[in-house]
Amino acid sequence: MLCPHCRKLISRDERSCPYCGTPTIGARWLEAKSISQISNYLEPITGIIAVTSFYFIASLLVSQLITAESVGFLLSPSQTALFNLGASGTIPMDAYGRYWSLLAASFLHGNLLHIGFNMLALWQIGGFVLNIYGPGRFFIIYLMSGVLGFYVSYLAGIPFTIGASASICGLIGTVIYYGKSRGGFYGSMIYKQALGWVIGIAIFGFIIPGINNWAHGGGLLAGIALGFLLGYNEKSREGAWQRLTGAFLVLVSLAILCWALIKALLMIP
Repeated sequence: MLCPHCRKLISRDERSCPYCGTPTIGARWLEAKSISQISNYLEPITGIIAVTSFYFIASLLVSQLITAESVGFLLSPSQTALFNLGASGTIPMDAYGRYWSLLAASFLHGNLLHIGFNMLALWQIGGFVLNIYGPGRFFIIYLMSGVLGFYVSYLAGIPFTIGASASICGLIGTVIYYGKSRGGFYGSMIYKQALGWVIGIAIFGFIIPGINNWAHGGGLLAGIALGFLLGYNEKSREGAWQRLTGAFLVLVSLAILCWALIKALLMIP
């Protein structure tokens, strides 16, 4: 296997790299004694999935308790509930001044298939990005890619939009940058695989109606730019300011989501 830090070839049995001393991913998993310990290693990803799942359930409850609308096919929340909880687009932002929705919309989804597909993609891609960039940079990339992706779609005139796909495309963008910057056989392999994801997303976006391709493209470009600006572990270790910035964005996002949910619940007759 390749060392996650210096990328030199080492034995899978090594608990730490003999060249740079970095614990290997294999060692971390071998040291894990339970599922909870493994989950702790992927805590940023499981945290995002948990918060996103909670707000999907909340959107279903708000649909029934506040708007008196039954959930639709595949557990689809009502448009009113999604608007109250932070859907983005020209309608919420221009007509109601909800610019905070640029952060909140990434945690909302239109139905069970929508959230399932996005969270599966996050689980598959997020672990790699988390290992390459570190938790602070991971949160910056995920959250800011969503913000910038939705802002691009806002400039394009998309009236109403939600979903984590802009943020996930941002993660893919960082993988593209990493593979191209890393170079060599390993980097080339990663780069080609990431381009394959982009092609698949593009085909899916143009075949299926209602897909916000503007947000996908904006998130992808944001991820490439953030990957370049923030750097990755092989070039520079994650700094304290990056960890603090990531933590700040997480706290702001949670504060916005809680505020939106409380406001929605206060509307209950």
